[in-house]
Amino acid sequence: MARTLVVKVTAGSDAPERCAQAFTVAATAVASGVDVSLWLTGESTWFALPGRAEEFELPHSAPLPELLHVIMSSGRVTACTQCAARREITESDVLPGVRIAGAAVFVEEAMAEGAQALVY
Repeated sequence: MARTLVVKVTAGSDAPERCAQAFTVAATAVASGVDVSLWLTGESTWFALPGRAEEFELPHSAPLPELLHVIMSSGRVTACTQCAARREITESDVLPGVRIAGAAVFVEEAMAEGAQALVY
């Protein structure tokens, strides 16, 4: 049975190390052939917008745009519905391939057979 990794990142530039860890783990899993679903919540929701990942910097960390590209190449990226609404982010604002979905979809993915969920 194939396993799925669901990664929920709750931090953005406000907690750069935690944010980078989530993206690094998700991208490493994708590169290893794991089915990955990355959830952008809280301040990380901003990375669903074009150009925002390019503004993120953390010494000794892989560039966030490269990690995001790897994740989007074979995985899924979702922005939290409520988090997006609080930031006035709509479907027409996000990067191509990013969806906006809510808690019910997150719970469904996290509870699926063979799924492992991590929260950063």
